[in-house]
Formats: sequence, C-alpha cells, structure tokens
Amino acid sequence: MSSATFALVNLGCRVNRVESDLIARSLEDAGLALVPQTQADVIIVNTCAVTGEAEAKTRKALRRAARMPQAPLVIATGCVANLFADDLRALAPNIVVVADKSAVASYALGRLGEACPGATPTARTTPTPTGRTRPGIKVQDGCDLRCSYCIVWKARGASRSMPIDQVVEAVRSAISDNAREVVLTGINLGRYDDGGRRLPELLETLLERTDVGRLRLSSIEPQDVDDRLIALMVSSEGRIAPYLHMCLQSGSDTVLRRMGRIYTAAEFADRVEAAYASIPHLAIETDLIVGFPGETDAEFEESRSFCERMRFTHIHTFRYSKRPGTRAAAMDGQAPPAVSASRSESIRILGERLRLAHARSLIGSEDLVVTQSVGKGISGGLFDCALDRLLPPDMLVRVRIADTGEDATLKAVVL
Repeated sequence: MSSATFALVNLGCRVNRVESDLIARSLEDAGLALVPQTQADVIIVNTCAVTGEAEAKTRKALRRAARMPQAPLVIATGCVANLFADDLRALAPNIVVVADKSAVASYALGRLGEACPGATPTARTTPTPTGRTRPGIKVQDGCDLRCSYCIVWKARGASRSMPIDQVVEAVRSAISDNAREVVLTGINLGRYDDGGRRLPELLETLLERTDVGRLRLSSIEPQDVDDRLIALMVSSEGRIAPYLHMCLQSGSDTVLRRMGRIYTAAEFADRVEAAYASIPHLAIETDLIVGFPGETDAEFEESRSFCERMRFTHIHTFRYSKRPGTRAAAMDGQAPPAVSASRSESIRILGERLRLAHARSLIGSEDLVVTQSVGKGISGGLFDCALDRLLPPDMLVRVRIADTGEDATLKAVVL
C-alpha cells in the first residue's frame, strides 16, 4: 500500500485549498504518499471556474498532468468539473471527472486497487498534509447570491453549513495535529447557519469549547460584518485574528449595481469604519474587479479613490474576463485588455503603498504570531513576520513589532 503515490494540483480559492487538504488527508490515511506530479500514480486537479482565465489554467493543468511519462490516472474535480465535465474528459483518455470532492479519495483508491485494510497511514509533521501550518476548515459551502459576473453559485449550489458540533470536533482535531491557528472558510462564510445559529454563535462556541489559540475568518461579505461580530472580535482578546477580508469588487455604486452586488459603497464604508473604530490594529483586505463591462474612467477613479479611503492592507485585483454563462458576459462595454491591464497596475501600486503604511503603523505594538518556518511567521493581520529568535514552526508567540522592511515584512521581538 505504501508504494502507491498521489499528487495534488490546487487551483482557485481558499475553500479549494481546504478541500484539497481533506482529500490528501484521506489518501495519506489509506497509506498513499504525497509526491511531485512526475512520480505520482494518480494526479488530482482541484479546478476553479471563477474566471475565464482560471478555467484556462484548469485545462492547461489537466493536459500537463495527463502527459506525464508514467501515464497517471488524472482526476478532475471542483467547479469546472461540475460545470463542464464532458469537455474535461475529452482533453485526454486518462482524465476522469469526479465532481463530488468527498468521493475523490475513495474513487482513487478503488481505481488503484489499493483498498486493503491495515495500511500504514503516512506520518504527519505539519497540521496539514500539504505542509501549511494554519489549517482551514470549510464550515459553509454554496452561495445564494447571483452576482452578474459569477458562475460559482451554479457549480457550488445553494448555501449550506456544517453543524456546529462537527466544526468543534474539526477544530479539536486540528489542535491535536499541533495547529495553533485555524482558518474558517466558506464560499459565503457570513451566511453560516446551523438551525438559526449564525457565524457569531459559531465563533462563541469555538472559543468556549476548544483551546484553539487563534481563529481567523476567510473572506466575508460586508453586510455580514455586523456589530455583534465586531464586538466578539474585540472581546476575544486576539483569539479571533484582527483581520477581515471584506469583498468589495468595486467602489463605484453604478458598477456595483451592474454587478448585482447588494450594498452601496457608503454601506461598505460604514462597516469598515465601525470595525476600525473598535478593533485595534485591524487589517482589512479586499477583492477588486477592474475593467468590468461599462466601467468608465470616472467609475474606475471612483473605485480607486474609495480603496484609498478604506486603507486596505491588501487588494486582490482581478481583471474582468468574460465568463460564458453569466449575465455580465452579454453586457455592452467589454473593456479592452490594455485598459484592464493599466487599471490593474494602478491598483497594484496603490495596494503596495497602503500595505506598507499599515505595516509601519504597527511599529511599537504587540501581536500574536504563528510561526510557519524557523524564525518566520504570520501576524494577526496576515503580514509576514521575521522574528529575532529561531523558533520552530507551529508556535503561537507574543511579539513586539520593532520595524518593517520596504516589502512590509514585519520585524519582531519575541516577548
């Protein structure tokens, strides 16, 4: 059993990474070893359909895997597999589609003929099979929103949530694997709902019933950053990271309406300012789409100026690409690639300036850092941190920020 091997290719969002970790854990528990693609008996490609570019990367990754000289079994799963299964199968004869990610491991074992009992699980040295020290737990999946540029809701289905008791056990399991920080993820995390118990109740339960050092929220919609969530982050005294990834997409109300977003720029700003006013040293990241159909120079400048006012610590910038099957694909005013590229570069420069400014504002403050490699870690605000001591991975330590590099890496003294 130990001779069988697998490789993972992960494309797309944080949720995909978490799902890839679950697949890897199941295969390692069955005795398979995680290896590079060139050595693998089976290659699993976790696909992404969020943009046309992401889908193109999916097809490229599948073709590359299928051409490996050992002629591996290639399993396509994820969003593109749900939407365009026949197209993916047609790419190569050794590609199969298993759209249900929970069935990928058992399918791979069945095809390899390695379902023998008594196999020795692979020993782990990190909290995740893929080596990440901050494991994610998918507590919610699916989305009930219908943004005009998005096809993910078709691939993922309606919103649904993991029961709170199961989340508690998953967090406890991560702690037993030496995790110091756990990241709660979801396609629309703020819509978490276990029989009327929403995200704040989930967080309260995890703080009460587990010894997790720090919880971190992945991306969340602005309307879900309510006063109760903010108050809970404050009262947790650092056990909930002072970090929010609030999805903006545009700072222009007219573009937001074309996108089908359900808030205005003013409503977004209200939530941001409420969070800043209550949570010391809060870091807020965002997603921004540039070159959306019909976006004028004035609308783009409105969006860029809004990002500057919000003082984001990181801006994940996406150039809009036409996505067949979405309402936006049929809209007039598709931006030329050169225009989108120029706007993207402008946001990149702004984002770097804002990130460095926030890093410098942290000098003299204290924070909790999760070590990820010897002498290096991640701060509460998701900044890279260089420590003054060569501490090993998987520790949660209190530090004082002493300085910052020009790349916004924090330099910290362990207290």
